[in-house]
Amino acid sequence: MATLADSFLADLDELSDEDNFPDEEDVDAENMEEDIDGDLADLESLNYDDLDNVSKLQKSQRYSDIMQKVEDALQKDSNISNQGLVLEDDPEYQLIVECNALSVDIENEIIIIHNFIRDKYRLKFPELESLVHHPIDYARVVKKIGNEMDLTLVDLEGLLPSAVIMVVSVTASTTSGKPLPEEILQKTIDACDRALALDSAKKMVLNFVESRMGYIAPNLSAIVGSAVAAKLMGTAGGLGSLAKMPACNVQLLGAKKKNLAGFSTATSQFRVGYIEQTEIFQSTPPPLKMRACRLVSAKSTLAARVDSTRGDPTGKTGRVFKDEILKKIEKWQEPPPAKQPKPLPVPDSEPKKKRGGRRLRKMKERYATTEMRKLANRMQFGVPEESSLGDGLGEGYGMLGQAGSGKLRVSAAQSKLAAKVVKKFKEKRYGSSGATSGLTSSLAFTPVQGIELSNPQAHLNQLGGGTQSTYFSETGTFSKIRKN
Repeated sequence: MATLADSFLADLDELSDEDNFPDEEDVDAENMEEDIDGDLADLESLNYDDLDNVSKLQKSQRYSDIMQKVEDALQKDSNISNQGLVLEDDPEYQLIVECNALSVDIENEIIIIHNFIRDKYRLKFPELESLVHHPIDYARVVKKIGNEMDLTLVDLEGLLPSAVIMVVSVTASTTSGKPLPEEILQKTIDACDRALALDSAKKMVLNFVESRMGYIAPNLSAIVGSAVAAKLMGTAGGLGSLAKMPACNVQLLGAKKKNLAGFSTATSQFRVGYIEQTEIFQSTPPPLKMRACRLVSAKSTLAARVDSTRGDPTGKTGRVFKDEILKKIEKWQEPPPAKQPKPLPVPDSEPKKKRGGRRLRKMKERYATTEMRKLANRMQFGVPEESSLGDGLGEGYGMLGQAGSGKLRVSAAQSKLAAKVVKKFKEKRYGSSGATSGLTSSLAFTPVQGIELSNPQAHLNQLGGGTQSTYFSETGTFSKIRKN
Protein backbone atom coordinates (compact mmCIF):
# COMPACT_ATOMS: atom_id res chain seq x y z
CA MET A 1 0.00 0.00 0.00
CA ALA A 2 1.37 3.42 -1.10
CA THR A 3 2.15 5.88 1.63
CA LEU A 4 1.47 9.58 1.65
CA ALA A 5 5.09 10.37 0.78
CA ASP A 6 4.90 8.10 -2.30
CA SER A 7 1.77 9.89 -3.57
CA PHE A 8 3.50 13.28 -3.18
CA LEU A 9 6.50 12.02 -5.14
CA ALA A 10 4.23 10.77 -7.92
CA ASP A 11 2.52 14.17 -8.16
CA LEU A 12 5.92 15.86 -8.40
CA ASP A 13 6.94 13.56 -11.23
CA GLU A 14 3.76 14.42 -13.17
CA LEU A 15 4.37 18.14 -12.71
CA SER A 16 7.96 17.78 -13.93
CA ASP A 17 6.71 15.96 -17.05
CA GLU A 18 4.23 18.74 -17.83
CA ASP A 19 6.92 21.40 -17.41
CA ASN A 20 8.89 19.90 -20.26
CA PHE A 21 6.32 21.25 -22.79
CA PRO A 22 6.03 25.06 -23.04
CA ASP A 23 2.56 26.66 -22.77
CA GLU A 24 1.00 28.54 -25.66
CA GLU A 25 0.81 31.65 -23.50
CA ASP A 26 4.55 31.55 -22.93
CA VAL A 27 5.14 31.20 -26.67
CA ASP A 28 2.84 34.15 -27.39
CA ALA A 29 4.57 36.26 -24.77
CA GLU A 30 7.97 35.46 -26.28
CA ASN A 31 6.72 36.33 -29.78
CA MET A 32 5.27 39.61 -28.47
CA GLU A 33 8.56 40.49 -26.83
CA GLU A 34 10.36 39.76 -30.10
CA ASP A 35 7.90 42.00 -31.98
CA ILE A 36 8.37 44.81 -29.48
CA ASP A 37 12.13 44.47 -29.72
CA GLY A 38 11.89 44.57 -33.51
CA ASP A 39 9.68 47.69 -33.42
CA LEU A 40 12.08 49.40 -31.05
CA ALA A 41 14.93 48.51 -33.34
CA ASP A 42 13.02 50.05 -36.28
CA LEU A 43 12.28 53.18 -34.27
CA GLU A 44 15.89 53.47 -33.24
CA SER A 45 17.00 53.05 -36.84
CA LEU A 46 14.82 56.02 -37.85
CA ASN A 47 16.61 59.34 -37.76
CA TYR A 48 14.11 62.05 -36.83
CA ASP A 49 16.71 64.69 -37.53
CA ASP A 50 16.50 63.82 -41.21
CA LEU A 51 13.44 65.20 -43.00
CA ASP A 52 13.55 62.52 -45.72
CA ASN A 53 12.95 59.81 -43.14
CA VAL A 54 9.86 61.63 -41.84
CA SER A 55 8.29 62.88 -45.08
CA LYS A 56 8.34 60.38 -47.95
CA LEU A 57 5.28 61.33 -50.00
CA GLN A 58 6.95 63.68 -52.45
CA LYS A 59 9.52 61.07 -53.43
CA SER A 60 6.94 58.34 -54.01
CA GLN A 61 6.10 57.16 -57.53
CA ARG A 62 2.36 57.47 -56.95
CA TYR A 63 2.69 61.16 -56.10
CA SER A 64 4.76 61.87 -59.19
CA ASP A 65 2.42 59.98 -61.56
CA ILE A 66 -0.74 61.66 -60.27
CA MET A 67 0.78 65.13 -60.38
CA GLN A 68 2.01 64.53 -63.95
CA LYS A 69 -1.48 63.40 -65.04
CA VAL A 70 -3.04 66.44 -63.38
CA GLU A 71 -0.67 68.81 -65.16
CA ASP A 72 -1.39 67.16 -68.51
CA ALA A 73 -5.15 67.27 -67.92
CA LEU A 74 -5.05 70.95 -66.97
CA GLN A 75 -3.18 71.81 -70.17
CA LYS A 76 -5.74 69.98 -72.29
CA ASP A 77 -9.24 71.14 -73.13
CA SER A 78 -11.75 70.56 -70.36
CA ASN A 79 -14.40 69.15 -72.72
CA ILE A 80 -15.40 65.66 -71.77
CA SER A 81 -15.22 63.23 -74.68
CA ASN A 82 -16.22 60.05 -72.88
CA GLN A 83 -19.84 60.90 -72.30
CA GLY A 84 -21.08 57.41 -73.11
CA LEU A 85 -18.96 55.59 -70.55
CA VAL A 86 -20.10 54.54 -67.12
CA LEU A 87 -18.79 56.88 -64.45
CA GLU A 88 -16.71 54.21 -62.74
CA ASP A 89 -15.09 53.19 -66.05
CA ASP A 90 -14.19 56.72 -67.09
CA PRO A 91 -10.37 57.22 -66.75
CA GLU A 92 -10.88 60.89 -65.89
CA TYR A 93 -13.20 59.97 -63.03
CA GLN A 94 -10.60 57.47 -61.83
CA LEU A 95 -8.05 60.28 -61.89
CA ILE A 96 -10.38 62.49 -59.85
CA VAL A 97 -10.81 59.71 -57.29
CA GLU A 98 -7.03 59.34 -57.08
CA CYS A 99 -6.70 63.11 -56.70
CA ASN A 100 -9.14 63.10 -53.79
CA ALA A 101 -7.18 60.34 -52.07
CA LEU A 102 -3.91 62.16 -52.79
CA SER A 103 -5.27 65.41 -51.30
CA VAL A 104 -6.01 63.56 -48.05
CA ASP A 105 -2.47 62.12 -48.05
CA ILE A 106 -1.02 65.56 -48.70
CA GLU A 107 -3.00 66.93 -45.76
CA ASN A 108 -1.62 64.21 -43.48
CA GLU A 109 1.90 64.80 -44.78
CA ILE A 110 1.62 68.52 -44.05
CA ILE A 111 0.67 67.70 -40.46
CA ILE A 112 3.72 65.43 -40.09
CA ILE A 113 6.02 68.14 -41.46
CA HIS A 114 4.35 70.68 -39.18
CA ASN A 115 5.20 68.53 -36.16
CA PHE A 116 8.80 68.28 -37.39
CA ILE A 117 9.05 72.08 -37.78
CA ARG A 118 7.46 72.64 -34.40
CA ASP A 119 9.87 70.30 -32.63
CA LYS A 120 12.88 71.99 -34.20
CA TYR A 121 11.74 75.59 -33.82
CA ARG A 122 10.53 75.13 -30.25
CA LEU A 123 14.05 75.89 -29.01
CA LYS A 124 13.93 79.30 -30.70
CA PHE A 125 10.31 80.42 -30.10
CA PRO A 126 8.32 77.95 -27.94
CA GLU A 127 5.26 80.22 -27.63
CA LEU A 128 4.69 80.50 -31.39
CA GLU A 129 2.89 77.15 -31.73
CA SER A 130 0.21 78.31 -29.27
CA LEU A 131 -0.30 81.57 -31.16
CA VAL A 132 -0.36 80.27 -34.75
CA HIS A 133 -2.28 77.02 -35.12
CA HIS A 134 -2.61 76.49 -38.87
CA PRO A 135 0.30 74.41 -40.24
CA ILE A 136 0.82 76.45 -43.43
CA ASP A 137 0.65 79.77 -41.58
CA TYR A 138 3.10 78.42 -39.01
CA ALA A 139 5.53 77.34 -41.75
CA ARG A 140 5.33 80.75 -43.44
CA VAL A 141 5.93 82.61 -40.18
CA VAL A 142 8.87 80.39 -39.24
CA LYS A 143 10.44 80.85 -42.66
CA LYS A 144 9.91 84.61 -42.41
CA ILE A 145 11.32 84.99 -38.88
CA GLY A 146 14.24 82.59 -39.21
CA ASN A 147 16.81 83.21 -36.49
CA GLU A 148 15.85 86.85 -35.92
CA MET A 149 15.34 87.72 -32.26
CA ASP A 150 13.92 91.21 -32.77
CA LEU A 151 10.56 90.78 -34.50
CA THR A 152 10.22 94.52 -35.04
CA LEU A 153 12.60 94.03 -37.95
CA VAL A 154 10.43 91.27 -39.48
CA ASP A 155 7.41 92.24 -41.60
CA LEU A 156 4.62 89.71 -40.98
CA GLU A 157 1.95 91.80 -42.73
CA GLY A 158 -0.12 89.60 -45.02
CA LEU A 159 0.78 86.40 -43.23
CA LEU A 160 -1.24 86.87 -40.02
CA PRO A 161 -4.04 89.17 -38.81
CA SER A 162 -2.99 92.45 -37.24
CA ALA A 163 -4.06 91.42 -33.72
CA VAL A 164 -2.09 88.17 -33.89
CA ILE A 165 0.98 89.99 -35.27
CA MET A 166 0.94 92.32 -32.27
CA VAL A 167 0.64 89.41 -29.82
CA VAL A 168 3.46 87.51 -31.55
CA SER A 169 5.72 90.58 -31.42
CA VAL A 170 5.06 91.19 -27.73
CA THR A 171 5.56 87.50 -26.88
CA ALA A 172 8.81 87.31 -28.86
CA SER A 173 10.26 90.16 -26.80
CA THR A 174 9.84 88.13 -23.59
CA THR A 175 10.50 84.61 -24.90
CA SER A 176 12.99 82.28 -23.28
CA GLY A 177 14.15 80.79 -26.60
CA LYS A 178 17.66 81.01 -28.00
CA PRO A 179 18.91 81.23 -31.60
CA LEU A 180 19.13 77.91 -33.42
CA PRO A 181 22.35 76.43 -34.75
CA GLU A 182 22.85 76.85 -38.47
CA GLU A 183 22.34 73.16 -39.25
CA ILE A 184 19.03 72.88 -37.37
CA LEU A 185 17.82 76.18 -38.83
CA GLN A 186 18.54 74.96 -42.37
CA LYS A 187 16.58 71.73 -41.75
CA THR A 188 13.69 73.78 -40.41
CA ILE A 189 13.68 76.08 -43.46
CA ASP A 190 13.78 73.05 -45.78
CA ALA A 191 10.81 71.55 -43.96
CA CYS A 192 8.91 74.83 -44.37
CA ASP A 193 9.65 74.83 -48.11
CA ARG A 194 8.44 71.26 -48.40
CA ALA A 195 5.21 72.05 -46.56
CA LEU A 196 4.55 75.04 -48.81
CA ALA A 197 5.30 72.92 -51.90
CA LEU A 198 2.81 70.29 -50.75
CA ASP A 199 0.22 73.02 -50.18
CA SER A 200 0.76 74.27 -53.76
CA ALA A 201 0.36 70.73 -55.08
CA LYS A 202 -2.85 70.34 -53.14
CA LYS A 203 -4.19 73.56 -54.65
CA MET A 204 -3.33 72.30 -58.15
CA VAL A 205 -5.19 69.05 -57.47
CA LEU A 206 -8.22 70.94 -56.20
CA ASN A 207 -8.17 73.19 -59.26
CA PHE A 208 -8.24 70.14 -61.51
CA VAL A 209 -11.09 68.56 -59.55
CA GLU A 210 -12.93 71.89 -59.62
CA SER A 211 -12.66 72.08 -63.41
CA ARG A 212 -14.29 68.64 -63.72
CA MET A 213 -17.01 69.17 -61.12
CA GLY A 214 -19.65 69.94 -63.75
CA TYR A 215 -19.27 66.39 -65.04
CA ILE A 216 -18.54 64.48 -61.85
CA ALA A 217 -20.98 66.22 -59.44
CA PRO A 218 -23.32 68.46 -61.44
CA ASN A 219 -26.04 68.61 -58.77
CA LEU A 220 -23.63 69.43 -55.94
CA SER A 221 -21.94 72.08 -58.09
CA ALA A 222 -25.32 73.65 -58.87
CA ILE A 223 -25.92 74.28 -55.15
CA VAL A 224 -22.54 75.28 -53.71
CA GLY A 225 -20.49 76.01 -56.83
CA SER A 226 -17.62 74.12 -58.42
CA ALA A 227 -14.91 75.49 -56.12
CA VAL A 228 -16.69 74.63 -52.89
CA ALA A 229 -17.78 71.24 -54.28
CA ALA A 230 -14.16 70.38 -55.10
CA LYS A 231 -13.03 71.38 -51.61
CA LEU A 232 -15.80 69.35 -49.97
CA MET A 233 -14.96 66.28 -52.04
CA GLY A 234 -11.23 66.69 -51.41
CA THR A 235 -11.66 67.01 -47.65
CA ALA A 236 -14.20 64.19 -47.41
CA GLY A 237 -12.06 61.84 -49.51
CA GLY A 238 -14.22 61.50 -52.61
CA LEU A 239 -17.80 61.74 -53.75
CA GLY A 240 -18.75 58.40 -52.21
CA SER A 241 -17.40 59.41 -48.80
CA LEU A 242 -19.17 62.75 -49.03
CA ALA A 243 -22.46 61.01 -49.87
CA LYS A 244 -22.16 58.78 -46.78
CA MET A 245 -21.43 61.70 -44.49
CA PRO A 246 -24.26 63.25 -42.40
CA ALA A 247 -25.22 66.86 -43.05
CA CYS A 248 -24.01 68.05 -39.63
CA ASN A 249 -20.48 66.91 -40.52
CA VAL A 250 -20.61 68.40 -44.02
CA GLN A 251 -21.28 71.76 -42.38
CA LEU A 252 -17.95 71.54 -40.49
CA LEU A 253 -15.73 70.43 -43.38
CA GLY A 254 -12.92 72.94 -43.69
CA ALA A 255 -13.61 74.70 -40.38
CA LYS A 256 -10.51 76.21 -38.78
CA LYS A 257 -9.82 76.83 -35.13
CA LYS A 258 -9.84 80.57 -34.63
CA ASN A 259 -7.27 82.10 -32.32
CA LEU A 260 -8.51 85.42 -30.97
CA ALA A 261 -5.47 85.92 -28.68
CA GLY A 262 -7.61 87.25 -25.84
CA PHE A 263 -9.32 89.90 -27.92
CA SER A 264 -13.00 90.42 -28.66
CA THR A 265 -15.10 87.49 -29.79
CA ALA A 266 -16.91 89.59 -32.35
CA THR A 267 -15.03 87.93 -35.22
CA SER A 268 -15.82 84.42 -33.98
CA GLN A 269 -19.46 84.27 -34.99
CA PHE A 270 -19.98 80.95 -36.72
CA ARG A 271 -18.38 77.54 -36.70
CA VAL A 272 -18.66 76.93 -40.42
CA GLY A 273 -16.29 75.40 -42.97
CA TYR A 274 -16.32 75.64 -46.75
CA ILE A 275 -20.09 76.24 -46.77
CA GLU A 276 -19.46 79.86 -45.77
CA GLN A 277 -17.75 80.42 -49.13
CA THR A 278 -20.94 79.71 -51.07
CA GLU A 279 -22.90 82.47 -52.72
CA ILE A 280 -26.05 81.55 -50.78
CA PHE A 281 -24.33 81.91 -47.41
CA GLN A 282 -22.69 85.21 -48.33
CA SER A 283 -25.97 86.77 -49.51
CA THR A 284 -27.93 85.72 -46.40
CA PRO A 285 -28.47 88.30 -43.61
CA PRO A 286 -26.34 87.65 -40.50
CA PRO A 287 -29.21 86.60 -38.21
CA LEU A 288 -30.17 83.83 -40.66
CA LYS A 289 -26.69 82.62 -41.64
CA MET A 290 -26.62 79.58 -39.35
CA ARG A 291 -30.07 78.42 -40.47
CA ALA A 292 -29.02 78.89 -44.08
CA CYS A 293 -25.79 76.96 -43.43
CA ARG A 294 -27.70 73.98 -42.00
CA LEU A 295 -30.13 74.07 -44.92
CA VAL A 296 -27.34 74.22 -47.53
CA SER A 297 -25.50 71.36 -45.82
CA ALA A 298 -28.60 69.17 -45.85
CA LYS A 299 -29.35 69.84 -49.50
CA SER A 300 -25.68 69.38 -50.45
CA THR A 301 -25.68 65.94 -48.85
CA LEU A 302 -28.77 64.96 -50.83
CA ALA A 303 -27.23 66.28 -54.04
CA ALA A 304 -23.99 64.35 -53.37
CA ARG A 305 -26.01 61.14 -52.95
CA VAL A 306 -27.76 61.79 -56.26
CA ASP A 307 -24.40 62.40 -57.97
CA SER A 308 -22.78 59.32 -56.43
CA THR A 309 -25.41 57.11 -58.10
CA ARG A 310 -25.50 59.19 -61.32
CA GLY A 311 -29.19 59.77 -60.73
CA ASP A 312 -29.32 63.07 -62.63
CA PRO A 313 -26.32 63.90 -64.86
CA THR A 314 -28.04 67.06 -66.13
CA GLY A 315 -27.92 68.78 -62.72
CA LYS A 316 -31.64 69.56 -62.70
CA THR A 317 -32.09 68.13 -59.19
CA GLY A 318 -29.38 70.43 -57.84
CA ARG A 319 -31.00 73.48 -59.43
CA VAL A 320 -34.35 72.51 -57.91
CA PHE A 321 -32.70 72.17 -54.49
CA LYS A 322 -31.08 75.58 -54.88
CA ASP A 323 -34.44 77.18 -55.78
CA GLU A 324 -35.98 75.61 -52.65
CA ILE A 325 -33.16 77.01 -50.50
CA LEU A 326 -33.59 80.52 -51.94
CA LYS A 327 -37.36 80.40 -51.48
CA LYS A 328 -37.02 79.32 -47.85
CA ILE A 329 -34.50 82.05 -47.07
CA GLU A 330 -36.78 84.59 -48.74
CA LYS A 331 -39.69 83.27 -46.69
CA TRP A 332 -37.66 83.70 -43.47
CA GLN A 333 -37.08 87.36 -44.28
CA GLU A 334 -40.76 88.18 -44.75
CA PRO A 335 -42.29 90.22 -41.93
CA PRO A 336 -44.90 88.48 -39.85
CA PRO A 337 -48.50 89.06 -40.92
CA ALA A 338 -50.24 92.03 -39.32
CA LYS A 339 -52.58 91.17 -36.50
CA GLN A 340 -56.12 91.61 -37.75
CA PRO A 341 -58.69 93.18 -35.40
CA LYS A 342 -61.09 90.55 -34.19
CA PRO A 343 -64.71 91.64 -34.94
CA LEU A 344 -67.46 91.18 -32.43
CA PRO A 345 -69.73 88.19 -32.98
CA VAL A 346 -73.05 88.71 -34.77
CA PRO A 347 -75.80 89.19 -32.17
CA ASP A 348 -78.36 86.40 -32.04
CA SER A 349 -81.92 87.51 -32.57
CA GLU A 350 -83.31 84.07 -31.75
CA PRO A 351 -84.46 83.39 -28.20
CA LYS A 352 -82.06 81.39 -26.09
CA LYS A 353 -82.91 77.81 -25.27
CA LYS A 354 -82.26 78.27 -21.57
CA ARG A 355 -84.89 76.92 -19.18
CA GLY A 356 -86.47 79.23 -16.69
CA GLY A 357 -89.57 79.58 -14.53
CA ARG A 358 -91.05 77.72 -11.62
CA ARG A 359 -89.86 74.29 -12.65
CA LEU A 360 -86.24 75.42 -12.94
CA ARG A 361 -86.39 77.18 -9.60
CA LYS A 362 -87.74 74.02 -8.00
CA MET A 363 -84.94 71.98 -9.47
CA LYS A 364 -82.30 74.46 -8.25
CA GLU A 365 -83.82 74.47 -4.81
CA ARG A 366 -83.91 70.68 -4.73
CA TYR A 367 -80.21 70.30 -5.67
CA ALA A 368 -78.93 73.39 -3.87
CA THR A 369 -75.93 73.10 -1.52
CA THR A 370 -77.02 72.84 2.08
CA GLU A 371 -75.64 74.97 4.87
CA MET A 372 -73.87 71.97 6.37
CA ARG A 373 -72.09 71.25 3.08
CA LYS A 374 -71.15 74.92 2.75
CA LEU A 375 -69.56 74.89 6.19
CA ALA A 376 -67.78 71.60 5.44
CA ASN A 377 -66.31 73.09 2.28
CA ARG A 378 -64.86 76.11 4.10
CA MET A 379 -61.72 76.35 6.18
CA GLN A 380 -60.98 78.95 8.78
CA PHE A 381 -57.57 80.59 8.54
CA GLY A 382 -55.15 79.50 11.26
CA VAL A 383 -57.48 76.91 12.77
CA PRO A 384 -56.95 73.19 11.95
CA GLU A 385 -60.03 71.40 10.74
CA GLU A 386 -61.41 68.25 12.32
CA SER A 387 -61.53 65.07 10.31
CA SER A 388 -63.37 61.80 10.47
CA LEU A 389 -60.28 59.70 11.32
CA GLY A 390 -58.33 62.35 13.20
CA ASP A 391 -54.88 63.83 12.54
CA GLY A 392 -55.97 65.15 9.18
CA LEU A 393 -56.97 61.69 7.91
CA GLY A 394 -60.31 60.87 6.37
CA GLU A 395 -62.94 63.38 5.33
CA GLY A 396 -62.43 66.88 6.69
CA TYR A 397 -65.25 68.71 8.48
CA GLY A 398 -64.08 72.20 7.52
CA MET A 399 -65.74 74.82 9.72
CA LEU A 400 -68.27 72.38 11.16
CA GLY A 401 -67.93 72.45 14.91
CA GLN A 402 -66.00 75.71 14.88
CA ALA A 403 -68.91 78.10 14.46
CA GLY A 404 -71.53 78.66 17.19
CA SER A 405 -71.82 76.14 19.98
CA GLY A 406 -69.05 73.86 18.77
CA LYS A 407 -71.33 70.94 17.84
CA LEU A 408 -71.16 69.11 14.59
CA ARG A 409 -74.91 69.50 14.01
CA VAL A 410 -76.21 72.53 12.18
CA SER A 411 -79.84 73.38 12.78
CA ALA A 412 -81.55 74.32 9.55
CA ALA A 413 -85.03 75.73 9.18
CA GLN A 414 -87.60 73.83 7.21
CA SER A 415 -87.49 74.77 3.58
CA LYS A 416 -90.48 75.66 1.49
CA LEU A 417 -89.95 72.59 -0.59
CA ALA A 418 -90.22 70.31 2.47
CA ALA A 419 -93.43 72.02 3.53
CA LYS A 420 -94.92 71.50 0.07
CA VAL A 421 -93.91 67.85 0.15
CA VAL A 422 -95.69 67.38 3.49
CA LYS A 423 -98.80 69.07 2.14
CA LYS A 424 -98.78 66.88 -0.94
CA PHE A 425 -98.37 63.82 1.24
CA LYS A 426 -101.43 64.80 3.31
CA GLU A 427 -103.50 65.39 0.20
CA LYS A 428 -102.62 61.95 -1.10
CA ARG A 429 -103.40 60.35 2.24
CA TYR A 430 -106.65 62.12 3.20
CA GLY A 431 -107.90 63.35 -0.10
CA SER A 432 -107.70 66.73 -1.75
CA SER A 433 -110.57 68.19 0.34
CA GLY A 434 -108.62 68.03 3.56
CA ALA A 435 -111.18 65.81 5.42
CA THR A 436 -109.87 63.49 8.06
CA SER A 437 -110.20 59.76 7.99
CA GLY A 438 -113.30 58.26 9.54
CA LEU A 439 -111.29 55.94 11.73
CA THR A 440 -109.62 58.73 13.66
CA SER A 441 -110.85 59.54 17.18
CA SER A 442 -110.53 62.58 19.41
CA LEU A 443 -110.02 60.39 22.51
CA ALA A 444 -106.51 59.43 23.48
CA PHE A 445 -105.43 57.07 26.30
CA THR A 446 -102.29 58.04 28.15
CA PRO A 447 -100.59 56.12 31.00
CA VAL A 448 -100.43 59.13 33.27
CA GLN A 449 -103.41 61.35 32.58
CA GLY A 450 -105.91 58.68 31.57
CA ILE A 451 -108.40 59.58 28.88
CA GLU A 452 -107.95 62.92 27.24
CA LEU A 453 -109.51 64.73 24.32
CA SER A 454 -106.95 65.48 21.56
CA ASN A 455 -106.90 66.92 18.08
CA PRO A 456 -106.07 64.25 15.42
CA GLN A 457 -104.40 66.87 13.20
CA ALA A 458 -101.81 67.64 15.86
CA HIS A 459 -100.01 64.33 15.27
CA LEU A 460 -99.87 64.94 11.58
CA ASN A 461 -98.46 68.42 12.14
CA GLN A 462 -95.71 66.90 14.26
CA LEU A 463 -94.83 64.48 11.46
CA GLY A 464 -94.73 67.36 9.01
CA GLY A 465 -92.14 69.29 11.00
CA GLY A 466 -94.48 71.57 12.89
CA THR A 467 -93.36 73.00 16.18
CA GLN A 468 -95.31 71.66 19.16
CA SER A 469 -94.09 71.46 22.70
CA THR A 470 -97.01 69.60 24.34
CA TYR A 471 -99.24 66.67 23.56
CA PHE A 472 -101.93 69.02 22.25
CA SER A 473 -102.26 71.19 19.21
CA GLU A 474 -101.89 74.90 19.73
CA THR A 475 -104.58 75.61 17.16
CA GLY A 476 -107.45 73.51 18.54
CA THR A 477 -109.39 73.67 21.82
CA PHE A 478 -109.08 70.77 24.19
CA SER A 479 -110.47 69.45 27.50
CA LYS A 480 -108.84 67.11 29.92
CA ILE A 481 -110.65 64.22 31.72
CA ARG A 482 -108.79 62.71 34.65
CA LYS A 483 -109.82 59.30 35.79
CA ASN A 484 -110.35 58.98 39.57
